[in-house]
Amino acid sequence: MTDAKTRIDETVKENDVVLYMKGTKEMPQCGFSSRVAGVLNFMGVAYADVNVLADEDIRQGIKDYSDWPTIPQLYVKGEFVGGCDIITEMTLSGELDTLLEQNGVSFDKAAAEKIREANA
Repeated sequence: MTDAKTRIDETVKENDVVLYMKGTKEMPQCGFSSRVAGVLNFMGVAYADVNVLADEDIRQGIKDYSDWPTIPQLYVKGEFVGGCDIITEMTLSGELDTLLEQNGVSFDKAAAEKIREANA
């Protein structure tokens, strides 16, 4: 487990934005992972994706690391942000925009607005 924790810690700290997900950003393998990856992709956020299905130690390790029971999990600048429901709410409220801006992460603000308009 220490190895997984070390690998997770390094990944989260070395990348501005990391999404632990089932599948990849190009091919998500669950609806919740697909939703979060879709938001990030549409908004043009550069992020590292980690496929938890490819490594059982990471799949369990990320849950222990964050003390959060579900996947996907989004990290920004080393901090756990949340899973699918939280990211969806933050996107619709504009909180995700604020979080990204405060952390110097570039994204397409017009795309974020389009998501909110489509869900109004």
